[in-house]
Amino acid sequence: MALKEYQGVIVMEIDGQEVDIESLDVNEKLGRKVVKTMNKTGRANGFTKGISDIELKVAAVIPMVGNIDWASIVGAKITVYPVGGGQRTSYLDCFTTELGSQWKSEGEAKQNLTMVATRKVQE
Repeated sequence: MALKEYQGVIVMEIDGQEVDIESLDVNEKLGRKVVKTMNKTGRANGFTKGISDIELKVAAVIPMVGNIDWASIVGAKITVYPVGGGQRTSYLDCFTTELGSQWKSEGEAKQNLTMVATRKVQE
């Protein structure tokens, strides 16, 4: 049986500039909402379409020099692709909504941030 290769480590770019990150979590909210009605079955009958959005949670390491001003990011293009090549995914019109910092007795300092993207495209 042949071994399968799976996607692993990624590279993240913001407007073409590579960014050192520890982790990236992507959550797509599809905007669908359940429609509950009173009926004899006691179940929902369907759903309604709403507005979708994409939330990115990023843990970025803090360099000694040249840190990104995460709070001022508005309208950015974030591109994610596997190390060694593969399918690129871009998140467009991104902006930062939350920003926090974390320091530990051992390990690197990190900035934990939440961003929102309005669109996702496969390149």
